[in-house]
Amino acid sequence: MSLNDMTTRHLFFTGKGGVGKTTVASATALQLAECGYRTLIVSTDPASNLDDVFGMAAGTTPTSVPGVSFLWIMNIDPEAAAAAYREHMVRPYRGVLPDAAIRSMEEQLSGACTVEIAAFHEFTASLADATLTAMFDRVVFDTAPTGHTLRLLSLPSAWSGFLDTSSSGASCLGPLAGLEQHRAQYSATVDALADPNATTVVLVTRAEMSAMREAARAGDELAALGISRQRLVVNGVLTDDPGGDPVAEAYASRQSDALTTMPSRLVALPTIHVPLIASNLTGLDALRVFAAAMMAPLSPASAPANATMLTSGRSTSTPSPVTHAPAGSTGIDTDITANSAIAGYGQLRELVAQIAADGHGVVMTMGKGGVGKTTLAASLALALARAGRRVHLSTTDPAAHVEAAVGADVPTALIVSRIDPVVETARYSADVIGAADMAAAAVGGLDINERALLEEDLRSPCTEEIAVFRAFARTVAEAGDAFVVLDTAPTGHTLLLLDAAESYHREVARTAGSHVPEEVRALLPRLRDARYTKMLLVTLAESTPVQEASRLQDDLRRAGIEPYGWVVNASLAASGTQHPLLAARAQLELPHLARVRDELAARAWITPWTATPER
Repeated sequence: MSLNDMTTRHLFFTGKGGVGKTTVASATALQLAECGYRTLIVSTDPASNLDDVFGMAAGTTPTSVPGVSFLWIMNIDPEAAAAAYREHMVRPYRGVLPDAAIRSMEEQLSGACTVEIAAFHEFTASLADATLTAMFDRVVFDTAPTGHTLRLLSLPSAWSGFLDTSSSGASCLGPLAGLEQHRAQYSATVDALADPNATTVVLVTRAEMSAMREAARAGDELAALGISRQRLVVNGVLTDDPGGDPVAEAYASRQSDALTTMPSRLVALPTIHVPLIASNLTGLDALRVFAAAMMAPLSPASAPANATMLTSGRSTSTPSPVTHAPAGSTGIDTDITANSAIAGYGQLRELVAQIAADGHGVVMTMGKGGVGKTTLAASLALALARAGRRVHLSTTDPAAHVEAAVGADVPTALIVSRIDPVVETARYSADVIGAADMAAAAVGGLDINERALLEEDLRSPCTEEIAVFRAFARTVAEAGDAFVVLDTAPTGHTLLLLDAAESYHREVARTAGSHVPEEVRALLPRLRDARYTKMLLVTLAESTPVQEASRLQDDLRRAGIEPYGWVVNASLAASGTQHPLLAARAQLELPHLARVRDELAARAWITPWTATPER
């Protein structure tokens, strides 16, 4: 596969968190632009990293990238989109309906459902409304981690189906008229996604079994949605000779095992392998180096006839790919040594002892996708259970692999589960219908029409969000006399879950009558209680994960939640490797380790990179 294979107008990059989707998508967009295509890269991730990668502030409209003539970047901001959507829906009624009715409409449109549908509108518009992106030859989508993206890509079909079968004129988003007018837009989005001449999905993965399993699952589910044109990028492959270094030998062996047992779904796809390099991968120069390592430049002769080819002002030099860089050339502070950078960090066993001392409570692992939240949560749960504590390990991440992370040797004191959106939606719907039946018991229960209307309302895709939130609240409530270890979805989706707590109070009350479950009422106070809930910010010692965790910490504090501490996971600097490439990457970690310990964390722990996570 090469850039010459990226011939469709729409390119989606998706995969497990932390596999390098944003880097691969950004490098592709940059190379397309420098080959003369007018290119827009759009992030659909609530925790977008485009700003960090390009070193500039992206707006909610296309913003040109200085120094690259034909490249624009844009973030879909769910909160801003929700505010605009809310005003769009309410404005026609201002001055017409009483103020109380307007306030009721605004209340109905203040929930997480509105945030999702507003972001969804922005996404579908960029696909279906040619006038919005007419000036671009290519539109590159940098997406959220797989679970969130699969839901985004499935929503056009879900909402189209909901509109086809709904007749009540109302939904959890308010009047259906506001959705009905977008029916053609949703239908056009479905068509564009399924058209192999219009859309390519690039599955990005690392040479790791969990990432490859998730890429294969995404490939299967996308194929089921009719999205058949798929490609594969395996990022960060160690191609250097391990040279007898134990860490490098283990690193290469683990990658080799993953590549030789790659799921059959992926084996059949056109694939490129991108070598592991030592670079912070931020800024245009670093992206050019990465792009050169990733794929051959586009041949002008192979460019589609409708492409706008650049005739002047284009960079003609392509940096040579490098697999490692001397420490002094990376712009890092070489006065910091590995020993000084990791001094003051606690060990994992010390963290376990501190958690166990409280006797019960919730432990939540949070952070950017791919930083090791799931493996850390599994390690903590296993350690607590082996110490004789009752533990429930669960996850809010639909793409997580908690069972695999725990392994086969599960202590009897440990329960492992996941919050399954399908199961929880069915459970929630049954509860709502049961509550409505009880409320109407005096008149013999719901009649046929009433039941049909309620069932129709519950078929809305928004029901899943409410059901998952209620299951989250129920799981947190279990920690009154035991430990609950919760692995969370990547940052953006988790923030929506937490920030929406107050809104869900209203949404649950509206949908299920006046009954709001006690665990939902008590959720926010429990999350804000430092004795009940310990939130751990998990990161790698790299620029983007640290920046994202820092922003998450700020968001949590604004919500009245103080994180318990930070865990720097899988550190090469703490591994003792002497392999030239891995040591160069370890050197890049040092300023980030110092910043986390000295500026960001109230408490900090570190785990070294190992082939098998500590358990």
